[in-house]
Amino acid sequence: MNINSQQLQDKARQIQDNVLPQIDEARRNLEDLNARTVSFIRANPGTCLLGAVAVGFIIGRIASRR
Repeated sequence: MNINSQQLQDKARQIQDNVLPQIDEARRNLEDLNARTVSFIRANPGTCLLGAVAVGFIIGRIASRR
């Protein structure tokens, strides 16, 4: 039973070693996307507001049909 337990621990470490870098990369990508989005919104608040109103209107029209 000890061998099986050791194999499971080794497999868990391998998975952790493979997954953690991917999680870190995904976090960095999301932080970059967030920074670019915030920058775009700050540079174009009117465009973003009009876009949000348009999307809200479309969603409202779709929802009112039901």
